[in-house]
Amino acid sequence: MRSLVLALAASLTLAGCAAESVWAPDEEVARAAYRHDGPPRLTLYTMINNNNGSGAHTSLMVNGSQRVIFDPAGSFNKAGHLPERNDVLFGINPQVEDVYTRYHARQTYRVQIQQLDVSPELAERALQLVKANGPVPQAQCSFATSRILSELFPGQIGTSWYPRKTAEAFGKLPGVSEQTLYEYDSDDNSNVLAAWDPQRAKAQ
Repeated sequence: MRSLVLALAASLTLAGCAAESVWAPDEEVARAAYRHDGPPRLTLYTMINNNNGSGAHTSLMVNGSQRVIFDPAGSFNKAGHLPERNDVLFGINPQVEDVYTRYHARQTYRVQIQQLDVSPELAERALQLVKANGPVPQAQCSFATSRILSELFPGQIGTSWYPRKTAEAFGKLPGVSEQTLYEYDSDDNSNVLAAWDPQRAKAQ
């Protein structure tokens, strides 16, 4: 009886940690697909609290055969403006990229942007890994992203629950460039999304 109770408790715990699956239709994903004409590239975003310096969120943009953002447990696409499949956002053209970064940068947060040009083969592998990852539970953004990076760069990047540690490891890779975006809007970042016209973005 005791083992049954423990098993039930464990299953309930796991169920509580499960993330909801989101799966856009094939036609929406195909219609939104965007291929940036720049080099194959990985861009790691780290959102950092300006008050205490702690990492608040981690995400990864991949420019391969198409450009996507892996936004694990992120809030950017809550309104469903973009086709999404389990935390992978499609249709990341320059306007969407700009809105994404400005959505996260505000009075209390800055965005650390680290870029690394990679081979087409590595970019394509990264694209396949993020698409195959599945939905990510809350508070596991850094762990999910670093796990993918550890597969791409074995022995150079390990898994970490902490966004700044993941950024630090990624920053040690040869060829990484870095910049930080500061903005001083209020913490209510809904105005960034309100000013964005998704239909116009899709048409570009």
